[in-house]
Amino acid sequence: MTAPRIDINCDMGESFGAWDKGDDAEMLKIVSSANVACGFHAGDPDTMAKTFVLARDRNVAVGAHPGFPDLMGFGRRRIPYSATEIERLVAYQIGAAQAMAQYVGHPITHVKAHGALGNLAQEDSEVARAVCNAIKAVDPALICLAIAHGEQHQIATEMGLTVVSEIFADRAYGDDGLLVPRGLQGAVIHDPAGAARRVGEMVREGAIITLSGKRIPTAIDSICVHGDTADAVPIAATVRAGLEKQGYAIANFIH
Repeated sequence: MTAPRIDINCDMGESFGAWDKGDDAEMLKIVSSANVACGFHAGDPDTMAKTFVLARDRNVAVGAHPGFPDLMGFGRRRIPYSATEIERLVAYQIGAAQAMAQYVGHPITHVKAHGALGNLAQEDSEVARAVCNAIKAVDPALICLAIAHGEQHQIATEMGLTVVSEIFADRAYGDDGLLVPRGLQGAVIHDPAGAARRVGEMVREGAIITLSGKRIPTAIDSICVHGDTADAVPIAATVRAGLEKQGYAIANFIH
């Protein structure tokens, strides 16, 4: 009997110039997909190229990780761009990722919006449609990696894009199905064992589990572990071990 598959993805390539952020080399030993920053919220051409090479050598699928042009805020501040502006800044970043990935011989397979842009795409249909329009215009074969139970998943599906639904190992959910804002207590999960136990329950039940214990049914194709926290590597390793113990094969979603 073939084991069920599930993807583990990580946002990475988020160093910039002299500033290092995250342990990408170690994370790439654990995850099956990598979302690489495209220079707007983090990253630069050298970091992008190095990250794509590391992923290529580990046979990890790679995608563009576009965000708001906000290096100071790491792309986690909401900026009131128009839908047209969002389409263009996303298309621009996808193009940069495509070029650098092609340069190292490891083409991108997907797109995942970063931070505030990704959260807005989950909540706001206009933003979600702008992101999806950019993906479809640049390359309709690219997979849309979208936050589970949100506007972008629905709109991307309606537009004919291939959609993969992700939940977060290291973030808490409110009863509305949205991520708890980072500034609130309990929003970011630091305990590897707790994160793995929670992910195991959500995958087993096919539902987001909120801080209050509410279950919100949703498709779950991929688990995200953010690469920029001090606990990222042990969380990812423990989550992977837990899923494998449940009988899952860890594999990227293009296979």
